[in-house]
Amino acid sequence: MPGDPAQMMLGQNDDSEQLAIVKKKYGFDKSKTVQYLYYLNDLSPLSFHSNSETDYTFLRANKYAETKLFKIGNTTTVIKWPYLRESFAKQGKKVSSVLKETLPNTFVLAVSAIIIALLLGLILGVVSALYKDSFLDKAIQILSTLGMSVPSFFSAILFAWFFGYVLHKYTNLEMTGSLYELDDFGETVNIKWKNLILPAIVLGIRPLAVVIQLMRNSLLEVFNQDYIRTARAKGLSEFQIIRKHAIKNALNPVVTAISGWFASMLAGAVFVEYIFGWNGLGKEIVNALNTLDLPVIMGAVLVIALLFIVINIIVDLVYVWLDPKVKLE
Repeated sequence: MPGDPAQMMLGQNDDSEQLAIVKKKYGFDKSKTVQYLYYLNDLSPLSFHSNSETDYTFLRANKYAETKLFKIGNTTTVIKWPYLRESFAKQGKKVSSVLKETLPNTFVLAVSAIIIALLLGLILGVVSALYKDSFLDKAIQILSTLGMSVPSFFSAILFAWFFGYVLHKYTNLEMTGSLYELDDFGETVNIKWKNLILPAIVLGIRPLAVVIQLMRNSLLEVFNQDYIRTARAKGLSEFQIIRKHAIKNALNPVVTAISGWFASMLAGAVFVEYIFGWNGLGKEIVNALNTLDLPVIMGAVLVIALLFIVINIIVDLVYVWLDPKVKLE
């Protein structure tokens, strides 16, 4: 931890007595090794807690939703939900609450971006493969290469300025805005779906470019397979061959790539969320880094790691459906 976390929490209003109270409350008066063990104990569903009110690990009902198992001496063993502690910057607010408020917004943004990338990418990839080396194919390849080359922060600024400012009269889109916004009186929370359009398109540009390239190359490889030539010899139309045989067998590399992109988006589309003012996990991580809100940073990293693991497991299951040669054991 850079500096003294207790001093960071108190800011300029600290004195020796307040510092001592905060350090004892959060366990900062212990050695680094003990603090690390405390953190693991907080994360573990099966954890051990002191019955002494002066100890950091004392059971507090407002923090833990626990089921007490048994008591040995001054220690009680409990089953509970993982506890990610409290935010430094938002006094008294649990990290889990901060993540619950931001992760759904990121999920909506990521799903929207992936849908855009998949729908347009598959269509343009198939068209590019069917009209290989034509003017249309070359145009799609140029756009795809451009999409992969342009950094997301630059495209975000460009889209926000052009569609949210220059063409605002025609698009009615704002340069910044999140999914949920307060009305002018600050009383009612309204859903603003139009604020999703620009960040979802910008976030989907790079995966869209990847899907186009992968789908085109994979489809061209599939077209050279024996079963495709057999299907053509049987008199099947090109549309039937693509729909029933080619696309499904060409999707494996696309699924691999898109799963990685989706996990990264859920990890927080930092630049896109920050530039468009989208209140998601990425924007929250940037704010936490700026304020050195370490519990929020650590909690976000753990959630991100968990999301990557879950998504990779789901992708493995999708492979079983796509490729009959892959068996689930």
